[in-house]
Amino acid sequence: LYRLRTTSPNDTKPPMLVALLSPEHGIRGTEDRTNLASGRDARTGLPIYSLYGATVLAPPDSLMRTLDALVVDLQDLGARPWTYVASMVYAMRSAAEHHVALFVLDRPNPITGTHVEGPLLDTAVAYAGTNSTARTARPTALYPIPMRHGLTMGELARYYNDVLALHADLHVIPMTGWHRSLWFDQTNLPWIRPSPNMPSLASATLYPGLVWLESTNLSVGRGTGEAFQLVGAPWLDARKVVDLLADRNLAGVRFETEHFTPRHPTDQKYGGRSIPGFKVVITDRDRIQTSRLGAAIIWAVARVNGDSLRIRIQSFDELFGVPAARAALLAGADPDSLIDASLPATVRFEEQTRKYLLYR
Repeated sequence: LYRLRTTSPNDTKPPMLVALLSPEHGIRGTEDRTNLASGRDARTGLPIYSLYGATVLAPPDSLMRTLDALVVDLQDLGARPWTYVASMVYAMRSAAEHHVALFVLDRPNPITGTHVEGPLLDTAVAYAGTNSTARTARPTALYPIPMRHGLTMGELARYYNDVLALHADLHVIPMTGWHRSLWFDQTNLPWIRPSPNMPSLASATLYPGLVWLESTNLSVGRGTGEAFQLVGAPWLDARKVVDLLADRNLAGVRFETEHFTPRHPTDQKYGGRSIPGFKVVITDRDRIQTSRLGAAIIWAVARVNGDSLRIRIQSFDELFGVPAARAALLAGADPDSLIDASLPATVRFEEQTRKYLLYR
């Protein structure tokens, strides 16, 4: 959201909202495709500037030069690949360059601010720059942070403004009544889908582990009412995979074999086909370690159906974070040992980010 630059220093008129900027899923969170067009908002009549083309984009310079302030009001999901954070970071950089004040209206981390886990993004993969002819933006792979970072949008803004030396005139408007251990359903706020394939808090809880599978030929349930709770493919021997996973005694979840049919899935995986798969059922959300869960699923599928599993390497590395660990996992290395290796860096991240925290 933006307001118009005042015409003179003595102008006492109230700020005027003059334009809307839409992130990856559109201004109302209902889109799930690339190359979203700019347009005009039917409710307010304001122009909408799309920040999502083939990738996440920075606000246009032509607009930024006309503004006094930019307001960021976006719902993060608590996981590194969530592209709304990139939209905020690119906007912060642009606001600093054009001397525009930036306000972040903070929102809860829906999967709490106490659970921090998962591999840190490898520095060789990370890129926090905006899209250019020289280098394509990587909005899912901004900076070396854990898969599940435990920060709010406002805290992320404070963190990135510092570590990326953005020098934005940043103002975070904090929440009242939120503390770090709260899950979203404990806030008494309604769950409004931040994207079409995030139907529930259960999906958001499992997303940090199952999102890695987006870069494979496995369906994660897009096109169903339980996206990121289901895993399947026509070639999957789901019963054997579930048996392997059950033997690992992963905390906080159980697995149930289940056929499901993706209807018009936006990932184009197996639309209209009933496919074998399994459902990840949450039994204790405070005990789930989503990175162990995701690594175990990939390990199990590779053991059972390795000849059929296909992975888009660059995309997978941007999501998983560690190319060497990815190679080891697919070669049969113990998934727990790979996640254990990430623990020291995760602990250091928690220590380094304490100064950016706004809530207890």
